[in-house]
Amino acid sequence: MSAQQPETTERAPSDPARWRALLFIALAQLMVVLDSTIVNIALPSMQESLHISDADRQWVVTAYALAFGGLLLLGGRIGDHWGRKKAFLTGLLGFAAASALGGAAQNTTVMLGARALQGAFGALLAPAALSLLAVTFTDHKERAKAFGVFGAVSGGGAAVGLVLGGLLTEYLDWRWTFFINVPTAALAALGAWKTVHTRRRAHTAASLDTTGAVVATLGLVALVHGFSSAETNGWTARITVASLALAVVLLIAFAVVETRHRNPLLPPRVVWDRTRGGVYLALGLATIGMFGLFLFMTYYLQTVRGYSPVLSGLAFLPLVAGMMIGSTQIGARLMLRVPARVLMSLSLLATAAGIASLTAIGRDSSYAALILPGMTVVGLGLGTATMLAMALAPHGVEDEDAGVASAMINTSQQVGGAIGTALLSSIAAGAAHAYSTAHHGGAQNDLVLVHGYTTAFTWAAALVALAGVLSFAVLRPGRLHTG
Repeated sequence: MSAQQPETTERAPSDPARWRALLFIALAQLMVVLDSTIVNIALPSMQESLHISDADRQWVVTAYALAFGGLLLLGGRIGDHWGRKKAFLTGLLGFAAASALGGAAQNTTVMLGARALQGAFGALLAPAALSLLAVTFTDHKERAKAFGVFGAVSGGGAAVGLVLGGLLTEYLDWRWTFFINVPTAALAALGAWKTVHTRRRAHTAASLDTTGAVVATLGLVALVHGFSSAETNGWTARITVASLALAVVLLIAFAVVETRHRNPLLPPRVVWDRTRGGVYLALGLATIGMFGLFLFMTYYLQTVRGYSPVLSGLAFLPLVAGMMIGSTQIGARLMLRVPARVLMSLSLLATAAGIASLTAIGRDSSYAALILPGMTVVGLGLGTATMLAMALAPHGVEDEDAGVASAMINTSQQVGGAIGTALLSSIAAGAAHAYSTAHHGGAQNDLVLVHGYTTAFTWAAALVALAGVLSFAVLRPGRLHTG
């Protein structure tokens, strides 16, 4: 596949269209991120309507994660070669078409195919969105504000999906969790087409690394599939072990290929930079913990406390608000004043402290006294960390590497989410079983469940705290300078 000349953004600093462009780029990113959770609350209604078996139910979620996580690196590189605006618009329109197909699905096969297509087009869209943002805002102060908005959207999208999924399912129909993407994508595509201005620069890139693309995609798919299989089949199941072993082999092979290819899919210079590499690692670990929080807090609110889907979704609003404040206010104001490793470390440690506070929940805990402050602290810390990670991911790379550098931050989140769901589900189930056994089966079911959830929260807090410590140890000292 031969590459066309890549795009670069050129606009005067006073051009007001760049802020309108931010609105449409952020809207597209929100759509992609919230689709990882919006379907979760709608899943019971969808399963009943389409007669999806219990064995196939998990694939409604997993098909999206497999395609999205597995194709992100390829999607980022295609944007670098093909043109980021073109990749962004194609991803948006494809995502809308796949969403329409999912909303109209009448059987399991069509639904799973639609979810896989959503993930594939999302893998093209997401890295293009972040790299477009990086080259659109060249003034360092404006870039800080822009990444603050984008970070709030990226970090809070999963929680927004829980709220929106509950509202749409309860008051309209589960199909609207898909149909809502059609007008959203159309609006974002039309707006971006008019406001994102690009030109071609005199540069001819080499051909795309097809070998690396195939090996990386298969390796990431195997990795996500392995952890997803562990959640349902167990860690010692043959399919789980085989998938994870294959992932290790393929990812090692990918690393070897990348060191030898003249134009690698993922240039080693992108990940070996200690700041970018540290951010990828830290955000991946933090995402493991955060997916555990979203998953088990939802279970706790609905199963133990008896909240409706809508009410349990609304219970996450303090976390969303905290993320918006942390990203647009704390992160945007401090990223140029405080050394990146200090700000990233402190924000992740604050997130860990918020999660740790939620280990005190019981079956009758007060939402206002315990859950609300814990959620708020988590939101403030995670919003700041996510915003900073989004700013650091493409920072300092050559223009031709911006797409793949941006894709890596999404890849770390997707892989972290898959690992977190499987790992913490296994930990919670094991802790609940041990608690029930210790009480000779006489413990009340809600106490058993709460013990499993709080054990998962403990591990989640530890993983996020580890991410904070690694951030300080690995990220380069000094303040971030952009522009």
